[in-house]
Amino acid sequence: MAPKASAKGKGLKQASAAAKAALKGDSAHKTRKVRTSTTFHRPKTLTLSRAPKYLRKSIAHEPRLDEHKIIVHPLNTESAMKRLEENNTLIFIVDVKANKSQIKQALKKLYEIDVVKINTLIRPDGKKKAFCKLTPDVDALDIAATKLALV
Repeated sequence: MAPKASAKGKGLKQASAAAKAALKGDSAHKTRKVRTSTTFHRPKTLTLSRAPKYLRKSIAHEPRLDEHKIIVHPLNTESAMKRLEENNTLIFIVDVKANKSQIKQALKKLYEIDVVKINTLIRPDGKKKAFCKLTPDVDALDIAATKLALV
């Protein structure tokens, strides 16, 4: 069955229109993007994660505050001894940068002491003082005599 003459003419029309469009180019119908904001936001492009070729530090440093650096020494003044006997409280001079939880962990590690509460203050001479309230079942005098050699 042979194609109809009208179909052949229609195909020829389409081909000539496509040839004209190819000669003319796409730039004739290009429209500019409408910008709705007065400020320009730089587009987010692909950011790759870092893949360093070598370590910047050869060795990671040891912890800055270990338990021996946190607790400097126990305090054995008259007022500290009074607190020891009456309130079941040990008093230590500690590192200024140490916080209460670090002090608690250091006491547990060094002296096997369970602490109920820790109050801290920084003395006028710049040292930090920690008041460590012990659990009622543990005697502070006993710990001061055996583990701290205070009494």
